Amino acid sequence: MASPRPLLGVALCLLFLVGACSGTEVSQTAPPIATTAQTTTTTPVTATSAASPQSTTTVPPATITTTEPLAPLIGLEVEQIAEVHRPVVAVPFPGETRLLVVDQQGVIVMVDDDGTVTDFLDLTDRVGANGIEQGLLGLALHPEFFSNGRFFAYYTAPDNDSHLVEFGLTADGLGDPDSERELLFFEQPTDRHNAGTLVFGPDGYLWLSLGEGGAASDNAQNPETLLSSLLRLDVDGDEPYEVPPDNPFVDGGGAPEVWAYGFRNPWKFSIDPVERMIYIGDVGHSEWEEIDVVSMDTGAGSNFGWLPMEGTHCFISGCDPSLYTAPVLEFSHEGGNCSVTGGVVYRGQAIPEFDGHYFYADWCGGWIRSFKLVDGEATEQTDWSDQLGNVGQVTSISPDANGELLFTTWDGGVFRILPIRG
Repeated sequence: MASPRPLLGVALCLLFLVGACSGTEVSQTAPPIATTAQTTTTTPVTATSAASPQSTTTVPPATITTTEPLAPLIGLEVEQIAEVHRPVVAVPFPGETRLLVVDQQGVIVMVDDDGTVTDFLDLTDRVGANGIEQGLLGLALHPEFFSNGRFFAYYTAPDNDSHLVEFGLTADGLGDPDSERELLFFEQPTDRHNAGTLVFGPDGYLWLSLGEGGAASDNAQNPETLLSSLLRLDVDGDEPYEVPPDNPFVDGGGAPEVWAYGFRNPWKFSIDPVERMIYIGDVGHSEWEEIDVVSMDTGAGSNFGWLPMEGTHCFISGCDPSLYTAPVLEFSHEGGNCSVTGGVVYRGQAIPEFDGHYFYADWCGGWIRSFKLVDGEATEQTDWSDQLGNVGQVTSISPDANGELLFTTWDGGVFRILPIRG
């Protein structure tokens, strides 16, 4: 594993998941933080890994809280833990330090503790990775993965259409390419705005984000289409899936799989299991990027406003903002921003000072920022550029199995964010 180091370099302003490059949000610079907190130690237990059934793996499921205070937090730094060709998200094996990393070109790889990268599943024979908005884009392990070996992926095919599929494991615990089973097929109008994040929520259902496919006028305000939406599926019911009975359109008015709609390209979203809030980074068009936040318990059927709205602004003259769910945060394209990368709420133990803070990025801006949602407002907005440097073209921010922060970059980096204490 490489030693901690600041990231250097300037992110190339490519048109990733958007169609324009520009802007910066005015936010405070990250200050030194002198806070003490309890620390925890773990009691390891030995368990058999479903991804390598012939070996045993030490996992830390139990924690013992002590009263020893942590040294004051004075900042953050990054550590590179692996290099993968075109990583778009890192997903942990439950309870383990090993990771699965999705390569946009069509391969899922395993990353061991020492940074060794080995293939887990090769789908290059069926994935179309033309350009930078297509390819193998999403991965989620079933909550009972270690007992049933089920996992789910979202990818675009060479014909530009996209697929939500399920896989199982081979006898040696690797992904089985011959086990593919299709749940949903999406006919895409263009090669853009595919989104594709997959997440299992605390409700046990599989959630998928979809962009409007580059045809906003047809799809964005039409809940009857699955595009431009956040979908919610029960993959443990009848094959290939069931619709949860409390989805908002099960009785009509929209496609029953749709939970929320009105997105342009919700490239990355996450669900905070503690507060049961969904955080969605929706890529803007020409001027504004946005972070949407909605409750799992009260937000079903929400309309987030694209095409009439871009952020809090009318994209179509004369629109009525009161008809739509407004973002909790937006930032402009001024200064070099172009495409938000939604992130995750921190729920780890190494940096308890940031419990409940949401970390996100911008593809062109080369920065990572954070805020804390309080009463529906984005508070404590912080730009970490002074400490993390220019982090490059961030494609994802996700938690490891212990809730610590990982991020991936388009040039091949898989990184961990670490506290600096003194």
